[in-house]
Amino acid sequence: MNQLLDQKTPAPTARFTAKQGQYLAFIWAYSQINRRAPAEADFQRYFRVTAPSVHQMLKTLNQLGLIDKQPGVARSIQLLVPPQDLPILGVD
Repeated sequence: MNQLLDQKTPAPTARFTAKQGQYLAFIWAYSQINRRAPAEADFQRYFRVTAPSVHQMLKTLNQLGLIDKQPGVARSIQLLVPPQDLPILGVD
């Protein structure tokens, strides 16, 4: 038989956690609606978390290569994940 058909395709592994996915989906949705990247305060209001929590999450997403963010530049978040790979943004 055809060896290509007999090979099992490995299941895709998640590049981010569910919580990280929600932050990424928020960045995409916010940017689509407002035509600019969200500020850290926007994350705080939406997710009802503290400023340090948002800062740490954005730092982690940047380190994982999921976003690009310029330190000291307001609203500089750039999403590096294709929108089709993002989860649906949850509603609280």
